[in-house]
Amino acid sequence: MTDRYGTDVLAGDWRVPKRGRAVEAAAELGSVVEEVTTDFCGEVVAVDRDLDVLTLEDRRGRRRTFPLGPGFLLDGKPVILRAPVRQAAPAKPTRTASGSVAVPDARARVARASRIYVEGRHDAELVEKVWGDDLRIEGVVVEYLGGVDDLAEHLRAFGPGPGRKVGVLVDHLVPGSKESRIAASVSGPHVLVVGHPFVDVWQAVKPDRIGLTAWPEIPRSVEWKKGVCAHLGWPHADQADTARAWKHILGRVSSYDDLEPALLGRVEELIDFVTAED
Repeated sequence: MTDRYGTDVLAGDWRVPKRGRAVEAAAELGSVVEEVTTDFCGEVVAVDRDLDVLTLEDRRGRRRTFPLGPGFLLDGKPVILRAPVRQAAPAKPTRTASGSVAVPDARARVARASRIYVEGRHDAELVEKVWGDDLRIEGVVVEYLGGVDDLAEHLRAFGPGPGRKVGVLVDHLVPGSKESRIAASVSGPHVLVVGHPFVDVWQAVKPDRIGLTAWPEIPRSVEWKKGVCAHLGWPHADQADTARAWKHILGRVSSYDDLEPALLGRVEELIDFVTAED
């Protein structure tokens, strides 16, 4: 007997989308995908694991950045894009990130009494990434102050003297600035204060390393780091967003060649100062 009403419409997976269910796929450079909410279609030209985003470039050369995850079409099928699997680690370098000859398996020297002070955590992390191997061999400890305003108090507590010198790296050390006045008030035979002209140590990273021709001009009324993130289209609502942005920038630094000479010379000068025999 023929079923006059047909088959059960609820039988099987009736909720499956027209194009099929999304599957995970690697956001490989060169692949062409479409972002479904904006219909923006382009080639994957960059993938950033730190910020969890990818950048697409359309046929007119326009670029847009989107979060990794669901919401993309690849070959007309829905996909959940993930960062590609990292390649195997390269062989050990023969030189350190600062350009010095690498000393394999060298043991860190017992820390000297002398110190290098930097203003903030980001300064310390950048110095560590480029000069860390050298500083461990020389036994030099880098400490961050959380700002330069209380530098005189930190120095009084430390008590610089022969064999106990302090080198200080200061941001935005330009004539007439607050930083220059503080530096002049504390400098002496056992204290060397040097600095770079940048508003923040972020600017010491060459701008092309993060896809810029130059660091943006940020109005004084806007917090500089948040302004930079906003200019680049990165999240900038809170300190966690700023920290992720810095992690992304620091990830683009692998050696001294990624930094501006205005910072390189100053750090080398401080290392020479605190390691020189009295």
